[in-house]
Amino acid sequence: MGMSAKKKVGRFCYHLFIGGFGLLMIYPVLWMIIGSFKNNNDIMNHSANFLPTLGWHMENWANGWKGYSGYSFGTFFTNSLIVAGIATLATVISSSMVAYALARIKFKGRKIWFSCMLATLMLPGQVIMIPQYMIYNSINAVGTFVPLVLPHFFGQAFFIYQMMQFCQGIPRELDEAAFVDGCSKYRIYSRIILPLLKPSIVTTLIIQFYWKWDDYMGPLIYLSRPATWTASLALKNFADSSGQSDYGAMFAMATLSLIPVFLIFLIFNRYLVEGISSTGLKG
Repeated sequence: MGMSAKKKVGRFCYHLFIGGFGLLMIYPVLWMIIGSFKNNNDIMNHSANFLPTLGWHMENWANGWKGYSGYSFGTFFTNSLIVAGIATLATVISSSMVAYALARIKFKGRKIWFSCMLATLMLPGQVIMIPQYMIYNSINAVGTFVPLVLPHFFGQAFFIYQMMQFCQGIPRELDEAAFVDGCSKYRIYSRIILPLLKPSIVTTLIIQFYWKWDDYMGPLIYLSRPATWTASLALKNFADSSGQSDYGAMFAMATLSLIPVFLIFLIFNRYLVEGISSTGLKG
């Protein structure tokens, strides 16, 4: 067998392996989408079958959209968009400002603040869960979106560190030239640093939006009224341990909830790869 033939066989085996592995990874999602057209009996008793065995049930989508307590799933999706949108925007702005200050501005105590920021990355969320709840309860913020979005206005350590790594690859001569031309630190940040941080910002946008859209623990702790429920919290209520669970409707709305995350990832995928690879090279 010639070298060219070996390369073709090797390339075929590689693509076959990657295709099979990709199909294996996406199979649960495909099963969930098909499951949105099954009834409960079909899901529970014929779970090994990929396609419906007891007919296609389109009513699952209508039943799922009805929601709970007089609120349709449109309300829950809107709440998720509000929480995820505000939290993501606040994270991008605040984290980029903190990253710029720590990476480019020399001030007293910078290393101490940087160490404190890194220390929060190693602090489990369960440690601060109860103190945070007590603080929000004391200001009557429990039951609102405030506990879910307010912390993001003060930067997130993971994204601050990521943006700092990216900032270190931006030539400092740009700052010095702008300063000579009379630009303040705020104008240097907004006119020079922020545009050059675009790949890192898009990476932050995608990851943070996904985290907040998928967040279940936060809404479970702070949101008690159905009018304020997010999609992740509402989806869980389709599975009622004390009554009849409507798994078909749950799968239908879970499939629908994938669309915003999928669209954002599809649109900004190029910037996500660029941001991650650039950050890794500069680390």
